[in-house]
Amino acid sequence: MTKAKNLIVFMSDEHNPKALGCYGNDFVKTPNLDAIAARGTRFTSAYCNSPVCIPARATFATGRYIHQMGFWDNADPYDGSVTSWHHRVRDEGQHCVSIGKLHFRSIDDDNGFSQEIVPMHVIEGKGDLMGLVREDLPRRGGAWKMAGQAGPGESSYTMYDRNIAALAQTWLREEAPKHQDKPWVLFVSFVAPHFPLTAPPEHFYRYYLDDNLPWPKLYDKAERPDHPFIKDYASSFAYDDFFDTEDKVRRALAGYYGLVSFLDENIGKVMSALEGSGLGDDTRIIYTSDHGDNLGSRGLWGKSTMFEEAVGVPLIISGDGIPAGVERKTPITHIDVYPTILEAVGITPTEEEKTLSGESLFKLANQSDGDRLAFAEYHGMGSATGAFMIRDDRYKYVHYVDYPPHLFDLLEDPEELLNLAEIPGNEALVAEYRAKMETLCIPKEVDARARKRQAELLELNGGREAVVARGDLGYSPPPGVAVDFN
Repeated sequence: MTKAKNLIVFMSDEHNPKALGCYGNDFVKTPNLDAIAARGTRFTSAYCNSPVCIPARATFATGRYIHQMGFWDNADPYDGSVTSWHHRVRDEGQHCVSIGKLHFRSIDDDNGFSQEIVPMHVIEGKGDLMGLVREDLPRRGGAWKMAGQAGPGESSYTMYDRNIAALAQTWLREEAPKHQDKPWVLFVSFVAPHFPLTAPPEHFYRYYLDDNLPWPKLYDKAERPDHPFIKDYASSFAYDDFFDTEDKVRRALAGYYGLVSFLDENIGKVMSALEGSGLGDDTRIIYTSDHGDNLGSRGLWGKSTMFEEAVGVPLIISGDGIPAGVERKTPITHIDVYPTILEAVGITPTEEEKTLSGESLFKLANQSDGDRLAFAEYHGMGSATGAFMIRDDRYKYVHYVDYPPHLFDLLEDPEELLNLAEIPGNEALVAEYRAKMETLCIPKEVDARARKRQAELLELNGGREAVVARGDLGYSPPPGVAVDFN
């Protein structure tokens, strides 16, 4: 039986799992996250369940796949109507507090927390309405911000993260000691390294001035894969159109890596406050990100694809009952976090919760690497068709409802350079993995349900012309910052 203890869940935004020291990146500096990993277990085949903010965060909260509950895209935010782990913790009489980004519909909804401190929710309770347009995809007006705002300095996001770190430290020092009768959960949700790629100068120049700054793979236009799903996303968001010099690419990479180190610095501050409060031995830690970031690979920036850089996430857990200094290759996803949190704080799952697809990371961390199916789906902005991914201990299969599939051998080809589905002779292997996919869902049926919901929301918001005229945020503003469309 796992002993119930306090829990801090750190979540970042858009952290490519390859941009982390303990995940084998010798270039980016993340000493505080590396220290957490050294004291715990690091999962190297971890995935979000949808590579875009709102669906990713909805699955993380509820332990359910998107096709099981809705919240399909960034215009369909979680509203508290599906039970989350925060509801369960709070309703058991245990303190459950969030500090930072949630990206749910509204603070006026019952999202399950005992308290939401400086929450970031979607704009106007609606979010990214342009993502509801799934045909003749509109070109995003805010795409210039990816390259245009990359560089040294402070942004509304770095200031927001500094405040989140300060408030988390204060909570641990002043509020946590008041709740020692039962285990508490503190959800600390930062926005770094999500763009704008404006990084504090001490972090930016560490990477910008380094001659070893790594270049994105397959970045040359002649190297980029010619797949319609990728072309749809790239032409709609058009981020790369604004990277018209090598120096702009360099500034974006340095900004991103700088924000990763800035994130790590803030996590270090919170961890120091935890130790200073005397609660370190009584508190477990989970670190993950809502999804990854393509970071220029294949000419793509942002998320929204099923490549490892975007759908993959770092996931580290440490504390009592978790092996120290261990790497696990077992495929996992964010739906596994729900039962993990219940177990961590001593909550018995209901009969319904026992039927959910996730498994506790306590179990998976304490057994040898196993073969499981990780699953993700995408129905959001920049896509003209639904995308569905499964991954086992060797292969990743990506099914596109209206386009040819991808199949990668991640043991032999971890950088996903060779699409086996295009090679004659692999038809039986593709069919085998499509059949595995259909044990989880029928993509065509799920795609139809997503489109129906999106068409309804589009009509409610005035139709295509109205939502395109409303514009593109680029990124959601933090609390107190004015909305800036395009």
